[in-house]
Amino acid sequence: MSRKNANTSFPVIPSDREDDLHNLEFADSADLVLFVAGNQFMVMDELIHVFREKHPDVKKIFYETLPPGLELKQILAGGALFRDRVIDIVPDVYASVTEKAMERLEEHGLITKGDYSLYLHNRIVLMVPEGNPAQIVSVADLGREGVRISQPNPKYEDIAYYIMDMYQQTGGEGLVHHIMEEKRAEGTTILTVVHHRETPLRILKGTVDVGPVWATEVIHAQQGNLSVDMVEPGEGLDQRDRINYYICRLKKGVNAENARKFLDFIKSARAQGIYESYGFVPHF
Repeated sequence: MSRKNANTSFPVIPSDREDDLHNLEFADSADLVLFVAGNQFMVMDELIHVFREKHPDVKKIFYETLPPGLELKQILAGGALFRDRVIDIVPDVYASVTEKAMERLEEHGLITKGDYSLYLHNRIVLMVPEGNPAQIVSVADLGREGVRISQPNPKYEDIAYYIMDMYQQTGGEGLVHHIMEEKRAEGTTILTVVHHRETPLRILKGTVDVGPVWATEVIHAQQGNLSVDMVEPGEGLDQRDRINYYICRLKKGVNAENARKFLDFIKSARAQGIYESYGFVPHF
């Protein structure tokens, strides 16, 4: 990492997101660098603990759990600004929830064409305060006047595209426009940068009535005794058949062998079982 350069055009990691930069103190000397989709934050401690048991030689692991869209911007720009520093570490492994992200890396020559894998699935639900005071029972209810939505920002968060597809399936382009444009202008659609941190906080503070999130995030919040409930959109709308997690090894990563070890591990029955215990849908 280096000091901030005023002439850079790096993306900015919000200054309060230090909890998404894990083991930053040895990022420059890590044995493995992982940029994983932020919605996996709840599983990473256990996953890395078990990986280290299998590979004790991989001692120092730096990993980010930021939105994968922001991580992709960081990779393509060659770094990101965080507080007064540039984080210019090249990840050994990058994971996202869209195949388009993998294609962007291919286009820039950062991965070999086709050298990425599908390894996991998830689904979308609606997080609401315990007791569901706004009486949200369907996706269509998000279009009601006065219903305040914590909405992932498509500029940074890949989940937003699946959510907008869910809106489109429910009420056509009219509902998409109403929620993403009209209600945003009114202040009742409030965009997030890191939705898995911001949406539960807004729900608990009572500043929003509902937030579309990954099912795993509601399960994690409830396991942490947070006062939230889950509204199921239903299998026809929750995008479970379309939400695919992809993972790849970057050519410029300096820990190629350790990256291969991690890619093999993440597809193993042990790793897939850990993901399943947190509410993810295994692929293998």
